[in-house]
Order: sequence, then structure tokens, then C-alpha cells
Amino acid sequence: MSDYKKIARLALPYKKYIFLNIFFNVLSAFFSTLSLIAVIPVLNVIFENTKPIIHQPVYHGIGDLKTYLQDLLNHTLYVQILEQGVFTVLMYIIGLIIIIFMLKNLTTYLAVYFITYLRNGLIRDIREAMYAKIVKLPASYYSATTKGDVITRLTTDVNEISNSLQNILEMVVKEPLTILFTLGVMTALSLKLTLFVFIFIPIAGFLVSKIGKSLKKKSMLLQREQGEVLSVLEETISGLKIIKSFTAEAIFGKKFNITSNRLFDHSNAVANRQNLASPMSEFLGIVIIAVLLVYGGYLVFEDKSMEADFFLGYILMAYNILTPAKDISKASYGLKRGTASAERIVQILEAPVAIDDHAKAIEKDTFEKGISINNINFYYKDEKYVLTDFSVSVPKGQTVALVGQSGSGKSTIANLLTRFYDVQEGSIKIDGIDIRDIKLKSLRGMIGLVTQDSILFNDSVRNNMLVGRHDATDEQIFDALKVANAYEFVVGHSEGLDYNIGDGGNNLSGGQKQRLSIARAVLKNPPIMILDEATSALDTESERLVQQALDNMMQNRTSVVIAHRLSTIQKADKIVVMQKGRIVEQGTHDELIAQEGTYKKLVMMQSFE
Repeated sequence: MSDYKKIARLALPYKKYIFLNIFFNVLSAFFSTLSLIAVIPVLNVIFENTKPIIHQPVYHGIGDLKTYLQDLLNHTLYVQILEQGVFTVLMYIIGLIIIIFMLKNLTTYLAVYFITYLRNGLIRDIREAMYAKIVKLPASYYSATTKGDVITRLTTDVNEISNSLQNILEMVVKEPLTILFTLGVMTALSLKLTLFVFIFIPIAGFLVSKIGKSLKKKSMLLQREQGEVLSVLEETISGLKIIKSFTAEAIFGKKFNITSNRLFDHSNAVANRQNLASPMSEFLGIVIIAVLLVYGGYLVFEDKSMEADFFLGYILMAYNILTPAKDISKASYGLKRGTASAERIVQILEAPVAIDDHAKAIEKDTFEKGISINNINFYYKDEKYVLTDFSVSVPKGQTVALVGQSGSGKSTIANLLTRFYDVQEGSIKIDGIDIRDIKLKSLRGMIGLVTQDSILFNDSVRNNMLVGRHDATDEQIFDALKVANAYEFVVGHSEGLDYNIGDGGNNLSGGQKQRLSIARAVLKNPPIMILDEATSALDTESERLVQQALDNMMQNRTSVVIAHRLSTIQKADKIVVMQKGRIVEQGTHDELIAQEGTYKKLVMMQSFE
């Protein structure tokens, strides 16, 4: 329940709805009990069991309550029947019952009406809080989990909380009050019979709780498997072309079926335990009713200490306990499932953000001197160093190119400059200030990033461009498209900037996607540009179109270029050759060719001509 308490803090803005829900639930429980009490006079009239009590009875204390109530009812009915007749009195009583049931259902509706605002508002706030945290969490967090699991937490787990939230309020307020009010009246009618109920209720509660004890653990497994199904599905859709081209449908079908079957087993285990709540509660309730019928029959026919109409009213009330008791047992099972979901949600909400602004981080909007990378040693999770004693300086306005074989640590430099990861040893400074002392928004506002994989969104060209600069005009967008040689294919479409490029830009060719990504970076117009193999996805013609745009964009701009193609790096002011995380050579293109070392071998091997 501690996880529920953490989530409950988000409900504070909706506390008025909580109070209104509780208020109307109290009234609903009261009218529910009153509606059954009102049946007793009907039974009294129908059975012609009204005793002729002429004088108003006198109340002598709690010990005389049952006799006083019986005498008061008989006196009232006797007087009214004498004055208005049996049928008229019966009609009045039935009319009163209808009014009470109307009030019961009205208050029940109002209780649900207000909890709807509470539930939906809280669920919206949980989703928004989770989304904000998901965006804020560092890249390292997602290397340890799957996208499917994160999506499941944001959807299925949040919906589970939504369902259990109403269960909690009903389990805490409405149903216990209904039982409490009903037991109070039952005690007034017959203390002996009610003692039997109090003996059996704890036994029934113990049996129900015993069944639901392991439900939380099984629910955790169920939610995890739902995440696995989503993860496999996401992988399949993302890699559908590869799956089809390698005719690997059967392999992935088998993988999905294995996960789906595990989900099937866990779903059955959870559902069967949860479905057992209602029949178990009803059976135990009927056992209690049966005992009451036997003992109550003895009190009516043998002991003569209880009248038949009161006994039938008592049995109705005893049966009235069964429904809320069943609802409480079902709600307790739903609460177990909700507890598992709450735990998974809190895991995200409380996940540590390793990369964040510290208290004394500063705003920095200008770039004046350059970038210095000093004696960096860095590793990912496996503690095997990706970079070792790495140092390089990038003066303002110059272009530094990083080259090397795959796995040499080039892209890691881009991740560190943008603070997707933080260095363990050494430092990266901009204008002499450690980037960890600069607010993330300021740091990333100074950097433009173009990656090998064109990351575009299922939206219009305009909205994809506005990611780079949210207040840009259409004219500025067109200017950026022209610089990236993307203007022609955009305006060539009938919808222009409003053209939806599809999921991940699938309505565009590879070259068009990359040019649009470059145009987005141009629109941002940052003083520092990082190009992580930005032209590797382009064909020869597209590369020719883009290269001039890149050259123009990098003029008088500080750039860090990671590339395989000579056309991208040969004009760099400095080329840094990397091997297994270390710098083995650095200099201009001509200087490195003259050395006839690692760089020249890379050029020859990869046909840089």
C-alpha cells in the first residue's frame, strides 16, 4: 500500500471530489439499509400481523429498543389502518419504499459521478507525470529495459490503477458502511441472530484473503509478460522488411507465440483466482443465511420470541450483506492487481535521473572560445573502457572529424558532448566551463545533432521542422529546406509543408529523410553542430546535394563530424584517428596521408578517393 500512498499524493487537487464521493456513498449506504427496513411494515400489513396497540409506546432505554420499535410500528399501523383502511396504508408504504429506492439510486449515481472526475483526472496526471519522467530519464535507463515494458506501464498498468481506484473507495467507504448500517439494524431486531453473523464473517474473510494472497506476485508476472508481447510486436513492425527479406516470419512467429503462451498462462492464473472471489463469497454468505433460517425459524415457531414479519425483514437484511461482501472480496483482489501496477508505476516515477541539472548549474546562451575534451576515460555498463585517456580541442569556428573503425568510440563522443551520458573520469568543457555545470536546456540549445538514423515523427513536414525551432515561420522553414536541398521535394508535393511523412518518415526516401533531418538542424541554427555519420544513408546523388549544404552550414560554425566518407571529412581543420578508444593520429587530411599510417590505411580500405 506504500506505493498507493505515493500515487495518492497526485489526488490532492481532486480532494473535493473525494469528499463528495464519500458523502454520497454514506447516503447511499443509509438509504440502502432504510429501503429494507421499509419492507417490514408491508410484510406486517400483508400477514395481518398488526397488534392493536392503542396508546403511544414509551421508550425505556437501549435494552428495550427492539420491543419499543415493534410496538411503535404496530401502534402507527393500527391507527392509520383504522383511519384510512388497509389498502390505502399499503399504498402509502409502497410509495415511501419507491421514494427511498429513488434516493438510494440517485445518491449512488452521484457518488459514481464525482469519482469519475477523480479517477480520470488522477489517471491523466499519472500519465503526464510518467511521460515527463520517461522523457527525462537518461539513455542508460532504456538500455536496461524494453520499449514494450515502458509502454505497458504507461497504458495497462495505469488502467489497472484506474480500475482499482474505484474499488478502494467503495471498499473503504460504501460497502463497509452498508454492512455496518445493516448490522446495526439487525442487532436491534435480534442480538442472538446477529451474533451468528459475527462468528461466520471473520471465517469467510480469512478464506477469501487466503485465496488472494499470491495475486500480487502473479499480477506482476502478468504485466511483465504484457510488456514482452508489446516488445516483440514493436521489434517485428520495426524490422518487417528484414524479416520478410530473410523469410524469417516463422522464427519471429515462434518467438511471439512463446511469449503469447506465457501471457495466456499468467492471465488464466490471475483471472481464475480473481473470479473465485464472487462465488466463494456468495457460497459462504448462503451458508450464513442457511444457519440464520434454521435458528431464526426456531425463534419464531418454537421460542415465540420473534415475529414472522420481523424475521423475514431480518433475512432480507442478512442477504443484503452478501452483495457488499462479494464486492469487497472482488475489490480486494482488484486491489492486489492494482498494487502490482502501482509498484511498477512508482518504479518509473522514482527512477533516479543520473543526468540532471545540479543546484548551481548556470544558464549559458553564448559560445565564444571552443570545446575542450580533457583526459576522458569512459565505459558503459560492462565497465570495459570505450574511451581511454581521450583529449582533443575544438576551437570556435573549426571542424574536427573523428574517424576510425566501427567500435572505436566515435559515436560515444557525440553522446558525451550532448550529455546523453556523463563521463566517469576527465571533463568536457565549453568556453572553459564543465558541461555538467551548464543547465541541460542551455547546453543542448547550443548543439545541433544530425544522426545516421533519420529520426522523424509521424506528422507533417512543418511540425517535424518545428522540433528544431518551435517559433519558426514558414519562410524560415523554406530557407532551411533550401540550404539542405530539401526544398524541391517538399514543395513538389501538393500538400507542401502539411504533407504527413508517415511513421518514422516512411513516406520519404532515405535521402529525403536525411535531408529533412539536416534541414531541421539548419533551422535550429546552433553554434555547435554534431554530425554523426550524417551522410552515410545517402546515395551518391543525394550525398552530392547534401554535401554542399553541409559545407555551407559548417562555415564559421564549430563542428564535430563523425564520418566514413572522405567527402565529409577531408576539408576538416583537424582529423582525429581513433582505434579502440584511443587517439592514434591527428592532423589535416594531407598531413595524415603523408604519414602513411592508420588513416591512410582506412582511406585505402574504404576507397576514400
